[in-house]
Amino acid sequence: MADNALGALNSEQTEKVLQFQDLTGIEDLSICRDVLQRHNWNLEVAVQEQLNLYEGRPSMYAQDSRARPPAVVDDTNSRIYFSPAGSSASGGGFSSFVFSMCYNLVTSILHILFAIFRTNVRPVSSDPVEDVVRFIGSFEERYGTNHPVFYQGSYSQALSDAKQELRFLLVYLHEDDVQSVDQWCRIALTDTELIRFINTYTLLWACNIKSGEGYKVAEALKAGTYPFLALIVLKDNRMTIVGRLEGTPSVSELILRLKTIIDNNEMNLIQARHERAERSANQSLRLQQDQAYEESLRADQEKDRKREEEKRAKEEQEARKREEINALEIEIQRIQREKELTIQKIPVEPEVGHPNSCHLQIKLGGRTIIRRFLMSDTVEDVYHWIFSQPDSPVNFEITTSYPKRILYPTMEMISLFKAGLTHREVLHVNDLDD
Repeated sequence: MADNALGALNSEQTEKVLQFQDLTGIEDLSICRDVLQRHNWNLEVAVQEQLNLYEGRPSMYAQDSRARPPAVVDDTNSRIYFSPAGSSASGGGFSSFVFSMCYNLVTSILHILFAIFRTNVRPVSSDPVEDVVRFIGSFEERYGTNHPVFYQGSYSQALSDAKQELRFLLVYLHEDDVQSVDQWCRIALTDTELIRFINTYTLLWACNIKSGEGYKVAEALKAGTYPFLALIVLKDNRMTIVGRLEGTPSVSELILRLKTIIDNNEMNLIQARHERAERSANQSLRLQQDQAYEESLRADQEKDRKREEEKRAKEEQEARKREEINALEIEIQRIQREKELTIQKIPVEPEVGHPNSCHLQIKLGGRTIIRRFLMSDTVEDVYHWIFSQPDSPVNFEITTSYPKRILYPTMEMISLFKAGLTHREVLHVNDLDD
């Protein structure tokens, strides 16, 4: 499958596909190839787009190119117009003010007329990001690589990042056909001091108004004269235009104007940072409280579980004790019934002096019991009489005194005579359960 994905590519494209795979972690090489193809093999833009998707930010490539840019609040009451150096409009303060007012009025009217009568001249782009990348490439080809850092993404993404990072967004709209724009770019946007200022205090997004993306942004920001600059910042939780600068200012004028606007609106970012920090602290506190509650809840649940286990174990133990007691009572009752039945098996005791009688003294526990049996009675008859006694063991053996012989239990039930007993004998009862 990898061979199919890379088969039709040259070595440079194959290398970019493999680099894109390493940077994004996408395993499918065909997906890597398709993403790079959509971005005209611009590895940096493709990777940035993918990282935006991973971070949950909207995909700029997937956006409808016909959709209008995100709306921003216009907080500027007028435009700042810079006339070319040496023109009459730069003579005095009052004349410059009058010129600026007249210019604002004329450009507004022209903008409205242009909006009414333009038909089928609107540029259309399938990829806003590519419009921006194409402008950056064209700018570097014409003016060199010594310029402020251009944001490589769509206008919508630049707004989103500026809002997220709480930075000023400086929008620059470029017009190729104006000679003053070409001279201004060659002089101002390559100036080291201006580059340092823009890179330090702003996020710079730029595009050509002849592209679909640049055209849409020019319409949204109501650009009239080029070069056009707009400074946008988060204010009252909305991205707001706080300054417009049109024309060709000198480097010192531009830095002064930008610094003034930034200083006047820096408090908005400070307040936003404070509110964000406060929200973050509150969220962290709530998270800690939730964690503490969860831990307390788990501890209580663990206590309840142990208490329930102890209760269940105690109930089971009590149930076993009751079962043992019941079983013991049943066993006692069974033995009692068996003793009662055994009484019926005991032969009648012979009279005193009977010539065939055997006088037995039987040691049972701590007492001695005495009874006469006939010599013809069996050892089992003696066992039955002993077992019928209330204090007799359940399992026991019967032995003689000396020499000791086991009379019961035996394999064969024999008579006392055959067991070798005389007319007087002492027998012992041994509890087999001890």
